[in-house]
Amino acid sequence: MESTSPENKIKILFFSIFIILCLFPFFSPPIALLSGFLLTLFLGNPFQKFSHSATRILLQFSVVGLGFGMNITEAVKTGKEGFLFTIVSITTTLIVGLLVGKLFAINRKTSFLISSGTAICGGSAIAALSPVVKAGEEEISVSLATIFILNSIALFVFPLLGHVFHLSQPQFGMWCAIAIHDTSSVVGAAQRFGDEALQIATTVKLQRALWIIPVSVVTALVFKNKESKVAVPYFIFLFIAAMLFNSYFPAFQPINEVIVMLAKKGLTITLFLIGAGLTKESLKKAGIKPLAQGVLLWLFISVVSLVVIVNTIA
Repeated sequence: MESTSPENKIKILFFSIFIILCLFPFFSPPIALLSGFLLTLFLGNPFQKFSHSATRILLQFSVVGLGFGMNITEAVKTGKEGFLFTIVSITTTLIVGLLVGKLFAINRKTSFLISSGTAICGGSAIAALSPVVKAGEEEISVSLATIFILNSIALFVFPLLGHVFHLSQPQFGMWCAIAIHDTSSVVGAAQRFGDEALQIATTVKLQRALWIIPVSVVTALVFKNKESKVAVPYFIFLFIAAMLFNSYFPAFQPINEVIVMLAKKGLTITLFLIGAGLTKESLKKAGIKPLAQGVLLWLFISVVSLVVIVNTIA
């Protein structure tokens, strides 16, 4: 990156201004995502090489920070309620996804990564499972691009649909956790709906993320890759520790509230960086067939989970 060139200085200036804007209340997560995308589209991203790692680290810190605003008793209750739902939805989504991929004659590894990203936790699942199936760079790029496009759309569409269908906060929180791909957009969408929706969505989504471990083990056996290491999302355990601290040390409540506020701002910046990572090249890489598989699978899990949630959760 030629940081001394006038062109790059202008890019850095604009990106810095928008990152600062992310700290203000009027700059919501969807606006941050869209701003990042538009800035990259018209100016380019001066931090392209560092955006991915910065996004991952900032997202993990933000999620752990949100734990300081949650109660462990409520989280355990939510986790129990969503456990069976999680198992059934992950299994069903993987099976349907692979069937659709076969129907469309999509590369086996690409189809599996798109299905896994939809079923578990978006880009994190794809990143964890790619080495297990020995996926190539193109297969990984196509899968990530497909999931990322749909994930970005979900951040805008789900809150609107939640109000259209008159969903309660528990219903919307559970729906977000099941039907939206990445943790970032799950939390971003739920945050717009309310605090209760945010707590439920975050808890259930992180519970789903832990399924990367057993799915990785089974995948290694199916793809006959015994040498692969299972990627464990360790930050989830820090999230649990934060909930425990908030639940059993009420004297620190004022400090915890500040941490939660900073975590929400960090999430907004994360979504800005995610938007900045959506380039013309990534849109082209998605391709018609993989994108069609992603859309159909997304519609399937969204509609089915919504029907079940409306009829089982008050």
